[in-house]
Amino acid sequence: MYMDDFEYYRADSVENALELLADHDGAELIAGAHGLLPRMKTGDESPSALVDIGQLSGLDAIEARDGERDGDPGGISIGALATHTEIAESETVREHATALADAAAELGDPQVRNGGTIGGNLAHGDARSDPPAPLLALDGSLEVRSPDGERTIAATDLFEGPFETAVADDEIVTAVRVPTDADAVSGYHKRRDPLSGYAMVGVGVWLRTDGETIEAARVAVTGATTNPARLPAAEDELEGSAVSEETITEASAQAGTTLSDEAFVSDVQASAEYREHLLSIDTERTLYEVLEVDR
Repeated sequence: MYMDDFEYYRADSVENALELLADHDGAELIAGAHGLLPRMKTGDESPSALVDIGQLSGLDAIEARDGERDGDPGGISIGALATHTEIAESETVREHATALADAAAELGDPQVRNGGTIGGNLAHGDARSDPPAPLLALDGSLEVRSPDGERTIAATDLFEGPFETAVADDEIVTAVRVPTDADAVSGYHKRRDPLSGYAMVGVGVWLRTDGETIEAARVAVTGATTNPARLPAAEDELEGSAVSEETITEASAQAGTTLSDEAFVSDVQASAEYREHLLSIDTERTLYEVLEVDR
């Protein structure tokens, strides 16, 4: 299918990109272009103009911040233009936000991982993609800039519907922020759709543990549901419980119980009921991997 006609602009700064968005009604941003362009080819999206920010300097850095500066909460800062390959291979991300590194390594194929960017992926809001579940489990956030200034969007407020996020049309994602905890572990497991390569079910897990007891837990799903979501029933079962096979079994059984039947996706690959069943299985597998419990 052919795309509709559109105008193309290459921004030379974030400020210039914001100006171009303001000057062209219906314009959209591209960087790696692996999310938007396929939807333009199918006619699902038809922006009047594209503003390319893929060449902007300074938006691809990955760094650990100590939080000693005023207004800086610390943790890991990942520039919006960092590619999935750069995130997967980053020692900083691997050490402090393992779930996000796991997801980046599993995303798409080498072409997508080498060209696609984390900011564009999350702003695009594709509920089948891998990074949303780790971002939710890690309690991450997005830093965005608009003509009115900067603001932070928490992961729990980001995903509003299929291909709908809280990032406004006049905003640009500049960084992804993830808090760190020396006593926490995290991970991500994906059940890959054999046709598309997207997550049929993806589970992100973050746990703070002293080795014997799980002190805090966050569990999230992507792929199986219309929106990426936290799984509070599983979290409640984990928190305060011993690190054991029994805990993992009970928490996994609770994984989808707080989600409505309508929350689960049903398509030619799997029914909603089957995806709910798989969610329990894949939550269990992720917990075993993260907690390093022998079966």
